[in-house]
Amino acid sequence: MSNDAVRIAVEGKHTVSGLLLMPASARACLVLAHGAGASMTHPFMAAIAEGLAARGIVSLRYQFPYMEAGSKRPDRPALAQATVRAAVAEASRLAPGLPLFAGGKSFGGRMTSQAQAGAPLPGVRGLVFLGFPLHPAGKPSDDRAAHLSDVQVPMLFVQGTRDTLAEPRLLAPLIERLGARARLVAIDQADHSFHLPKRSGRTDREVLDGVLDDVAAWMTTAAEANPFPGPS
Repeated sequence: MSNDAVRIAVEGKHTVSGLLLMPASARACLVLAHGAGASMTHPFMAAIAEGLAARGIVSLRYQFPYMEAGSKRPDRPALAQATVRAAVAEASRLAPGLPLFAGGKSFGGRMTSQAQAGAPLPGVRGLVFLGFPLHPAGKPSDDRAAHLSDVQVPMLFVQGTRDTLAEPRLLAPLIERLGARARLVAIDQADHSFHLPKRSGRTDREVLDGVLDDVAAWMTTAAEANPFPGPS
């Protein structure tokens, strides 16, 4: 398999890069946004895409405009959310007929959830958060999650128990409030990047394999439970 380069037009003002990885006999597609400080080509993002492909999941990774321009300052939410929508539309075109999901790492996942809360992303059956940034480091709060009550599709939260951007004491009650549409996969001793201390006895590769198994299985279940998410 190889990554196919794509171009995604955003509101007619911006064009961003994307990478499509489509395995044979694909059973779902994940539109995957990067985190605030690393692009779609970061080794973590590449490992997620390749691991999902090995499990029969198509991925479309894409850049936000600020990253495309080489800036370190993330886009305003309105532009970031418009980029999410454009990427979802492109994935629908490139992988027609496949159950569609969206999400991403940290900032990318949060922008995806804000877009979904504002107006449902056409055809999207669920959201995948790889380290949801519930609050800034050292400033515990769940204010960033207020919009999640407006998200009506299933949500998967993959979080490390040592994530300084999502304290477990705040995250667990949030998941409970969201009810049946939210599921938490907690990675014991992992940080925001899913790294574990050496004393854990587990390697980053082992952790990532477990994450990928969970994500692929959850997407399959969510697609079967919600076969008709609405018009795409």
